[in-house]
Amino acid sequence: MRCLIVEDDPTLSSQLSSALNDAGFVTDCATDGEEGEFLGATETYDVAVLDLGLPGMPGIEVLESWRAAGISMPVLILTARGEWADKVAGFRAGADDYAVKPFRLDEVVIRAQTLVRRAAGHAQSVIRAGSLTLDSQLGVVTRDGVPLKLTAFELRILAYLIHHKRRVVSRTELAEHLYDANADRDFKSIEVVIGRLRKKVGDGVIETRRGEGYLLNDQTATQA
Repeated sequence: MRCLIVEDDPTLSSQLSSALNDAGFVTDCATDGEEGEFLGATETYDVAVLDLGLPGMPGIEVLESWRAAGISMPVLILTARGEWADKVAGFRAGADDYAVKPFRLDEVVIRAQTLVRRAAGHAQSVIRAGSLTLDSQLGVVTRDGVPLKLTAFELRILAYLIHHKRRVVSRTELAEHLYDANADRDFKSIEVVIGRLRKKVGDGVIETRRGEGYLLNDQTATQA
C-alpha cells in the first residue's frame, strides 16, 4: 500500500514515514501544500495523511482541490487545532478521518490501515480469501491458519491482491501501489515475486490473465 504524507515538520514527517513503512506502506513525503497537492493529483495513493497548517497552500485547500478533481483517495487530516469548527471544515472539504496533535504514531498507522481497508470494501481488519487470511493490522498472512514466511515485498503484493480479491489487478496498478515516486517500477521483479508467491499460497490461487493482470481467486484458495 502507498501513502502520501503532507507535513511541513520534518521530524514528524520522518517519524510518520518510518512508522508507516514498518507497517508495510511505501511512502512519499511532501513538505508544503503545493507539492502535496501536485503529488496527490498526479500519483496514485491508497491513503493520504494531510496536515492542515501547511506553508504555500493550506491543507483544507489541498483537500478541496483533490476532491474537485474527482480524486477519491481516503484522507486522514492532522492538525494541532482541536476546535470543532476546524474538524467540521475538514470533513466538509472531504476528509475521511481526523487526528489531533499530539497523537501516538500507532494511532495514525491504525487509522490509515482502516481507511485503506474500508475503501477496498472490507469491514473487518481480518480479510479472508479462501484458505488465506490477512490480518491487515498485524501485517500477517496465514494459509489454513499457518503463518506464511514472506519478504516485505511479497507481503505488499499479496496484501494488495487480497484487499482486491476477485478482480483483475493490472501490472501497472500493482506497480503504482508498490513503489514510491522515486523508485524504478520493475515489472520483471513483480513477475518473479508472483512466481514465488504461487509456491507459497498454492496452485491456481493467483491467476495470470494474459494482457490484463493478476487475479486472486479465493474460490480456488478454498479448495487448495
